[in-house]
Amino acid sequence: MKLVYNVHEKPEFKQLVVYAFQQVLAIMAATIAVPLIIGNGMSTAAALFGAGVGTLVYVTFTQRKSPVFLGSSFAFLGSMAAAFAGAASASAGFVGLILGAFFAGMVYVIFALIIRSVGVHWVNSLMPPVVIGPTVAIIGLSLAGNAIGDLQKSYAYEGANHWAILVGLIALFTTMLASTYGKKNVKLIPFIVGILAGYAAGLVLTLIGNTTGNTALQIVDFSAFTNLAKDGISFSTFISMPDFTFLNAAKGLSEIDASYISTIAVAYIPVALVVFAEHIADHKNISSIIENDLLEDPGLDRTLLGDGVGSMIGAFFGGCPNTTYGESVACVAITKNASVATIMTAACECIIISFIAPFIAFISSIPTCVMGGVCMALYGFIAVSGLKMIQRVDLDVNKNLFVVSSILISGIGGLTLTFGKITITSVACALIIGIIVNNMLKKDPNKVPEHYDD
Repeated sequence: MKLVYNVHEKPEFKQLVVYAFQQVLAIMAATIAVPLIIGNGMSTAAALFGAGVGTLVYVTFTQRKSPVFLGSSFAFLGSMAAAFAGAASASAGFVGLILGAFFAGMVYVIFALIIRSVGVHWVNSLMPPVVIGPTVAIIGLSLAGNAIGDLQKSYAYEGANHWAILVGLIALFTTMLASTYGKKNVKLIPFIVGILAGYAAGLVLTLIGNTTGNTALQIVDFSAFTNLAKDGISFSTFISMPDFTFLNAAKGLSEIDASYISTIAVAYIPVALVVFAEHIADHKNISSIIENDLLEDPGLDRTLLGDGVGSMIGAFFGGCPNTTYGESVACVAITKNASVATIMTAACECIIISFIAPFIAFISSIPTCVMGGVCMALYGFIAVSGLKMIQRVDLDVNKNLFVVSSILISGIGGLTLTFGKITITSVACALIIGIIVNNMLKKDPNKVPEHYDD
């Protein structure tokens, strides 16, 4: 893939700010969704701040060689819920969030130290393209249901809404047109163009719906702006400090005991082991885009340290363990902008935006259907990136065919395994099955090479 901006290249300042904001929009919905799902007083602004700080930590550890944004991890939803469920109070639950992120981060740190000692070649042997390619595809395909579900939603109408679908498709088609036919600068910001087009269409329909009383047409929810100004216009209306996790946790430290700490450890550590596999898949994906194996340079040990320490620090502020985002990777692939400076600026923008209440209100008001339409392109691109990895794999060889088919079917079928409060995701299950099949059939009686050679 010919990149417009390579990893170490830096766009001009004005362009940089805009390109970075596109990354913010790409990761925004998922990042703030986690605290909204968990509830218990978790702050979306604090989660955004934590994601920004965590990303800067990650970029530092990876020596500015990996253009990926870190956001709130959905894999830890069950663990975070357990932190509150087992706590004596909500404040103690916030302590659990910080402890849990520490335990999860330490798993990554330990893995990083081991890999630094033994090397990374075993990873490539364990997960060759025939395994990692369909696994990356599953990361995108497993999110397809989320994108289509969001595409049909509007805030005032229950059930699938045809008007919401129309608005979402306007966002999707505009994104595609901007990326394909736009001039250079437009091609670099197709998601901003698409989201604004979808928002504008939703705004027009909402005004008509408010006038006629037709709830199906009410696409944009203005309640975030209404709540912002309900107590009058003041300085706090524009600038407010996020409700950081450590501030809430300070009130519950006295309620923590050994039993609760062990509960948190059991809830978080096994999930971190599972997410380790997804970490490798994401980095294999971005490596294929920038044409540099990040597992070798700067090294898997550094990407793990960046992810682990970034999660610890991010959760200290926002409560959510972070993870590398497929949406960010897809945004890099579609816009062909792999500039790490763009990622760093996006992280700084997240930190700044978390203090600006009107900005948070605007982001919250972007219709779900608009993000659903845009995510159809983002998630689809992740899936296609994975399929591109297996282009040179000979699927006429039974071994390769069985490996790829077992991963795709188990992943698309949504195979998950739950042990108490621990859930092994469909992506992780698919990857594990693929590794088993690949090694089980490792000795090919026909000795046919796995890949075509140029």
